[in-house]
Amino acid sequence: MVDAKTTSRWYLVIAMGRKAGHLALGIGKAAGATLTLISEEFPKPIRLKAIIDTLVGAIIKRLSYGRRDGVAVIAEGVVLDIAEGDLAGLHEVERDDHGHLRIAEVNLGEILKIQVTGRLKGFGLKTTMAAKNIGYELRCADPIPLDMEYTRDLGYCAAKYLVAGGNAAMISMHGGHFVPVPFSQMIDSETGRTRVRLVDIASTRYAIARRYMIRLRRDDFDDPHEAARLAATVHRSPEEFRREFEYLIESEPPPLAIDANGERDRV
Repeated sequence: MVDAKTTSRWYLVIAMGRKAGHLALGIGKAAGATLTLISEEFPKPIRLKAIIDTLVGAIIKRLSYGRRDGVAVIAEGVVLDIAEGDLAGLHEVERDDHGHLRIAEVNLGEILKIQVTGRLKGFGLKTTMAAKNIGYELRCADPIPLDMEYTRDLGYCAAKYLVAGGNAAMISMHGGHFVPVPFSQMIDSETGRTRVRLVDIASTRYAIARRYMIRLRRDDFDDPHEAARLAATVHRSPEEFRREFEYLIESEPPPLAIDANGERDRV
């Protein structure tokens, strides 16, 4: 974040998370990243253009505020859901001896960097961009006090559960209370593997994350003055800008509203 600001560049940070976007979303929220992209937010199969335009839209919006820097955190699992046809024509994508795409080995950061830079160039915009993959080095970080307290509690409860005759469960803490979660509730009967817990994009946690991100939103198109300012940034008319980017808000979650009684309500 500091490097981006002091060098007036954008960083595209690819974070771990091949199946779900929890880690990327947590990193983005904790660091105050400009925006975070996770697979769960896009209709499947994900179109590469939608990812590119989401990033380009964020860069344009940031520029309209006079800022040339930003950090986008992207879950690595996004690449697994991209329509294969969208990647087939890219020379940056590796292939095996039979010519099949090596999806698991796609260098997502570099592909996005090249594609976003090219898209911006079409608007007459130039920005310095760097791709950074943050992988297993994250796991080398020392635990914080909360980690130590939490895992000590889990270990204590696990031991008590076994001594009491419990078995085949994962120990969890809900609201400060020990809760054993039976393996039978976590295993997919068809695959025999643990069910993947995806990010709930209808949750309050995700809604708050979206509100802090700088990216194109429904509000930007509803407000004529905002739409005109964004369009002027790319030397387009408001109508042309709408044709280019308004489709991105089709899958935008509804706004988060909390009533006077503290109950969450979506409208």
